[in-house]
This record gives sequence, C-alpha cells and structure tokens, in this order.
Amino acid sequence: MKRAISTDKAPEAIGPYSQAIQIGNLLFTAGQIPVCPETGELVKGDIKAQTRQALKNVAAILEAAGTSMQNVLKTTVFLTDMADFAAMNEVYAEFFSEPYPARSAIQVAALPKGVAVEIETIAAL
Repeated sequence: MKRAISTDKAPEAIGPYSQAIQIGNLLFTAGQIPVCPETGELVKGDIKAQTRQALKNVAAILEAAGTSMQNVLKTTVFLTDMADFAAMNEVYAEFFSEPYPARSAIQVAALPKGVAVEIETIAAL
C-alpha cells in the first residue's frame, strides 16, 4: 500500500502530486527545485546555489520519511543547460558519499518557475 510523505521543511507541492510516495521499503521523491521552504521563494544565484537548495529539499523529505541521503539508490537530475553539469556535480558530491547512487542527468528545454535544475530520487527505507 502506498503512503504519501510530506514535510513543511521542503516546498509544498505546487500541483496534484505528493512530495514523496512510500511503497514497501522504497521512497520515490517528486522532483525538487530550488525553492526555499521558509519563504516559498526561488533561491537566487547560480547553478551551485540552485543545486544546493534542491538537494536540501530532497534531504528534508527523506528525513521526514525516516531515511537519509545515504540510502538514495537512484537520482535523476534535470538541467536546462548541460554546460552547468560540472558545477552541479561539484555540489552534488557534497551530499552523497560512496557508494554513490546511480544517476541520470538530462538536459531539458525548461523547468517549473524557470529554474535551472530539478532533482528527484528513489531511496531505501
């Protein structure tokens, strides 16, 4: 049976979706963009600042579900410009340690609210 996970330490869903869904001992997070949960405003700054906030949002959701970044199995990173990959990767490495999760990185035409990065995860509980 699936169960919705939510926390006020990450941005509220801006549509008909959950911050995360737990099924069995797996957790699927919705894509997180660089929105500050306290203000509801986009984080100002470069791709590093945006990536850092998106990953903080992911971490808050994982914590609300009783897991952590250490239990992330797979990530998908959406970038509006693949030229930002190296800078995103530098910040990404601050949040994960070996063995690193499997990852896909995809360039997309646009993301919600005009952000440069969105990150979703699958984690073990």
